[in-house]
Amino acid sequence: MIERQKLEDALRLARERLLAARLGDGYWEGRLCSSALATATAISALALAGEPQDEAIVARGIRWLEATQNADGGWGDTPDSPSNLATSLLAVSALRIAADIAQSDSALAKANRYVSGMAGEGPSERVAGIKAAYGSDRTFAVPILVNCALAGLVPWDGIPALPFELAALPQGLYRFAGLSVVSYALPALIAVGLALDHFTPPTGPLVRLIRRLVNTGIRRKLEALQPEHGGFLEATPLTAFVAMSITAAYGAQEPVVRKCLEFLRASVRADGSWPIDTNLSVWVTTAALNALAKSGGLSPDEVERTCAWIRTGQYGHVHPFTGARPGGWGWTHLAGGVPDADDTSAAILALVKTGDMAAVPAGVTWLARLQNPDGGWPTFCRGWGRLPFDRSCPDITAHALRALHAAASMEPLPELVTCVARGMRYLLRQQQADGSWLPLWFGNQAAPGRANPVLGTARVLMALAEWDPTGDLATRGLEHLGDMESQDAAPAASRRIAAWTRTGAGGLPFVLRRGPQLRTALAEAITYLGQAQNPDGGWGGAAGVASSVEETALAVSALSAWPQETRQSLTNGVSYLLTRIENGTWTQATPIGVYFARLWYSEELYPVIWTVEALGRALRASEQLGS
Repeated sequence: MIERQKLEDALRLARERLLAARLGDGYWEGRLCSSALATATAISALALAGEPQDEAIVARGIRWLEATQNADGGWGDTPDSPSNLATSLLAVSALRIAADIAQSDSALAKANRYVSGMAGEGPSERVAGIKAAYGSDRTFAVPILVNCALAGLVPWDGIPALPFELAALPQGLYRFAGLSVVSYALPALIAVGLALDHFTPPTGPLVRLIRRLVNTGIRRKLEALQPEHGGFLEATPLTAFVAMSITAAYGAQEPVVRKCLEFLRASVRADGSWPIDTNLSVWVTTAALNALAKSGGLSPDEVERTCAWIRTGQYGHVHPFTGARPGGWGWTHLAGGVPDADDTSAAILALVKTGDMAAVPAGVTWLARLQNPDGGWPTFCRGWGRLPFDRSCPDITAHALRALHAAASMEPLPELVTCVARGMRYLLRQQQADGSWLPLWFGNQAAPGRANPVLGTARVLMALAEWDPTGDLATRGLEHLGDMESQDAAPAASRRIAAWTRTGAGGLPFVLRRGPQLRTALAEAITYLGQAQNPDGGWGGAAGVASSVEETALAVSALSAWPQETRQSLTNGVSYLLTRIENGTWTQATPIGVYFARLWYSEELYPVIWTVEALGRALRASEQLGS
């Protein structure tokens, strides 16, 4: 049984910690960990530009790289990450490019040994190693190799081309053009493609002619895509790759480069490092508000101030990168963000739970339109589907379903019936044989395949719990409405569900003829989490992986919806969190987030936010258990 007083005391402490991090305008900004990959690319960009004012910044960055080099000679994405080839090659490139500013002979020698051990001595082996790491996705593979070429580590003619001329097509045709970079990476396609064209011109006369004709227009397009403050996507690596590519091809006086350098100078930290992105302010603010909605702690005036801040982040224009319509939210309130399904879902949930509905209808419309033909939700663009971060994924689909249900519970929206049914079917198809679901945007460095089935399963279970809080998927609004896979059935289903909601029978129900399948999926998922729990009561990313506060908090939040069925696992999970709070280690963030192209990061607010939500949910569960 959960000790209620102990739980309340821990929740009070966690809530105070979260509220103390709230900024004056009513939002949370958080703090991303420093990144060796971001720091290395920023050093390369600044050193290549050759501005005397940047020498001190570059020197501090090199000292930071030296101080965070792993014992094996390599670097991981975060100071808590094992070494990997891509980040290590970028660090070696930075040390070589900046050698005239600061010598790092010892660090460079150790790093060269690590790289040789991972990818061999020859340049062609290094190219092959990077290609193998990223597969068909050239979003980061090609920029990494260009950085290496600028440092003399690999030959230019061994780098795959980026067809930057495709950026001249109308926005609506991008998804049909077979771009070799993901939808949000248009600046990389243009800038890195221009550098490759400069150093390795195409042999075909037709391609040469096309590129000559579109060159000026493409460069102007890159300038138009750049935010005023210079940071593409608020991302240090992307901004640095653009800067070094354009510098190498056209010189450091290009307007795009000047703005990039200003962004890099403004975003460097006092210790000489850079994070991968400026912040995740919208993401952590909506998560914090949702967590506090489960545990209390904000006055009505404070809630309104935070909701007002969230509303200001809703996009009111078509986004130039992805062509996304107005109505969505991105991960940050800063100019470099891009609207995406995960942050839009989180914003809708936060606003609905606080009763602030003004911005919700446009957000719901935006989210519903993003649904892919397979029934799932992608991150940025509907229908692209070829590269990982443009495909449907269970974690974002589950989040979207939670948001749509929350909105429909406030105002019946029968037109979403088919949308929801298709999303649920997608989730059923994606469940793994062991009962888990695999997320896209979060992983675990120690789990098989670096996946995070614990997190993915928790995300889906929370969606199922909110659609059916009793856990009985057969009785709560389950209607046998005919085969929803038939397009002809959808209008009739919508009419019937509209009539059903008007009777006051409840919120928007499941509209699938798959009650037994849903019950089985739910049981298997709960069983999976129980089997993945560690002897210390916590969870890691998978069975046998060391426990973390983040993963344990998410598992506890998910299982709290079924306290009777999961009593022992739930009690042990809460005990793990209470122990971490008692010994003062609960705020130590672990690398769990997977940024664009599988770059690892940790965020200092994740353990705090998710613990507040978990303890708030567990407190309600303890009331049901009678403890």
